[in-house]
Amino acid sequence: MTQACTDPVVLDQWHPLAWVGETVAGIVHETLLLDHRISYGVDACGALYVWHQTSALPDKAPFEPSSIATNLPVRHEHGYLWTCLGTPPERLFDVPEFEEVDRQNVYAGSFGVNVSTGRTVENFLDMGHFPFVHTGILGDEPHTEVKEYDVELSMERDEILATRCRFYQPQASLASVGGAEVEYIYRVPHINCALLYKSSPGYEAEGRMDVIYIFLQPMSREWTCAHTGMCVIDLDNSYQGIRYFQQVIFGQDKPILENQFPKQLPLDTRAETPIRADKSAIAYRRWLSGKGLRYGVTPAVA
Repeated sequence: MTQACTDPVVLDQWHPLAWVGETVAGIVHETLLLDHRISYGVDACGALYVWHQTSALPDKAPFEPSSIATNLPVRHEHGYLWTCLGTPPERLFDVPEFEEVDRQNVYAGSFGVNVSTGRTVENFLDMGHFPFVHTGILGDEPHTEVKEYDVELSMERDEILATRCRFYQPQASLASVGGAEVEYIYRVPHINCALLYKSSPGYEAEGRMDVIYIFLQPMSREWTCAHTGMCVIDLDNSYQGIRYFQQVIFGQDKPILENQFPKQLPLDTRAETPIRADKSAIAYRRWLSGKGLRYGVTPAVA
């Protein structure tokens, strides 16, 4: 039997469960969070509920809010339903781009991945794999060099920021019309969530950027549900076209992720040989280690 999570570092976090826009109202939805069986539902008025699942239910069981003994905390933010199994923080990280009217907020899908959340965040931060995994789209040979970039671990904001990231991409987005060197900013504002800001075709002079995100639900120590999407300045291409483009990218990443070994993230930076391209990953591991995280990781040896 799987041991339930007792790590307060991860218990006292908001966790994404579902994109609200595609959550069917009036039925009970079931999922797994930190080895706990969780149910959630939306009533006819759009109110959201999350609770511990106490018994098996038939498929598409009707949702009756009055039958819930104890509700778990709920947030509806960035398009998602979030909950917490411990003591929830007062607020979630900000993504102001979600509120800009000339953007499409595209839910690209939620995908089960047989690897820890930490491994998934690291892959998201890794520019070095672009030419080999996303050939012809996000990278191509001979453009394989990861140029020098800056990484900041902010204790005040409690997040990691990687700036001055640049990489040649044959097709940076669906709106791209040719290859170009693309500017990136990586942001990790939550132990299991990461955002990528990249220069948006036609808006470089204004300094505006598209946002790609991955919000991770730790189902167990070695199973993750990756909630993915984009917030893009692109009103020319269809929602479904943008969604498919991002699904292709994640479909290329999934087998690479699931072949990672070990599946849980080693926090000791000496456990795997670092190179210059791994600066963000090293900062991420040190950040998690400093927080004392023990769930889904192999802690660093003192």
